[in-house]
Amino acid sequence: MVRSFPNIVITGTPGTGKSTHSSLLASTYSPSGSSSHPLRQIDVGAVVKAEGFYTEFLEEWQSYEVNEDQLLDHLEPLTGTIAPEPTESEDYDEMETNQAKQQSEEDEERGGLVLDWHTCDVWPERWVDLVVVLRCDHTVLWDRLEKRGYPLNKIQENNQAEIMGVVADDARNSYPAEAVVELTSQESGDVEENVDRIIAWINAWRQARGLE
Repeated sequence: MVRSFPNIVITGTPGTGKSTHSSLLASTYSPSGSSSHPLRQIDVGAVVKAEGFYTEFLEEWQSYEVNEDQLLDHLEPLTGTIAPEPTESEDYDEMETNQAKQQSEEDEERGGLVLDWHTCDVWPERWVDLVVVLRCDHTVLWDRLEKRGYPLNKIQENNQAEIMGVVADDARNSYPAEAVVELTSQESGDVEENVDRIIAWINAWRQARGLE
């Protein structure tokens, strides 16, 4: 199946604002000429817990050991499998574009997933059209995690990961450079500004494929 909306990964160290961005994006974006909201926020951590896609709970780190195969099998039918190529691409396939156009904004296989999780390299490259890595000053991040009641070892681990840019490195190592963008998520207005940028990217993605 060919998706009609891009799949977007919103990732970053815990505390960088993934869920806030994902929720606002899914509730704000509407295609041209429509009032619907076809993007679907997938809180991956919540799905893992609700569906039992884990092998054990790690007490020391207060986190789950995820069964990635079960998780991927669960989400695969929603991804749209492949993205249509841009109309000016050498690989453009008019049949694929027509298939995408024929989908309604309610079709389960339309794509439009907003995958909200602290890691990104688990997702197959064919699923992913854009990876947004949220970044935050580590001192701000420390305060946020303290307010969430994280144990000290988790605060230290996540703070170090943000300083080292672990999630950003994983994204760059897992997906094409043109599919990865880092956005700052620190000040009060950053969320709205970032979501506006992502929506502009979605509009451009659909226009380039003749879907709008």
